[in-house]
Order: sequence, then structure tokens, then C-alpha cells
Amino acid sequence: MPIDPERFERIAKALADPRRFQILEKIANCREVGCQRLCEQFPVAQPTMSHHLKELARAGLIEPWREGQFVFYRFRADVLREYVNALEARLGMGTPSAGQRLPEQRQREVAERARRETGG
Repeated sequence: MPIDPERFERIAKALADPRRFQILEKIANCREVGCQRLCEQFPVAQPTMSHHLKELARAGLIEPWREGQFVFYRFRADVLREYVNALEARLGMGTPSAGQRLPEQRQREVAERARRETGG
């Protein structure tokens, strides 16, 4: 199922913030991680960390859950894969034939230019 434009934009914005990306990396490299541990590993105030986590969760890149008073997060690789596929499609990288057409087209242009320059 293609990713809708609004979700695509939300994910792009979430990934664009360097600190947020670092937090996502940390979560992705752990099976699961608690908010408290993240706050200890990054030099940001707890409300700032909560904001970053909220934006990552809103984009669907992480999944939060509670155990008592503690909140934990896990990385959603499937969502990132959807985003990367959509990005490739938007940039015309999704189909191998599109990438193969450009060199063939370029070869025809070079051959045509050579033919014109030689008068043939």
C-alpha cells in the first residue's frame, strides 16, 4: 500500500531533525528502550526528549507502550521501509527500467549530435 503524502511529510520532518535521528538510531539499535534510559543518554531535558519521542511516534517510526509507570519504545522498521520505497518512487528510482533508459537515451543523443556535426 502506498504511503499517503501527509504521512510521507511527517516522516521526512521527523528524520530531518539531527537529535531526533540520533534518538531513532539508539532505539533501532536496541530491541526496546525506556524513556528514562534515553534521557540519561542524551543531554536534553526530559520535556524535550518527550517532544522528540512524540514526533517519532506520531510519524509511526517508533511504537510506545507502558509497563506500569514506565514507557518503552521500539523501532518500526516496516514504516521506514515504506518511507524509503516511497522516496525512491518519488525520485524515479523505483523501477530498474527507468534507470536503464537514461544511458540508452544519452547514447542516442550523442550519436545524433555526432551525425549532425559530421554532416551525416
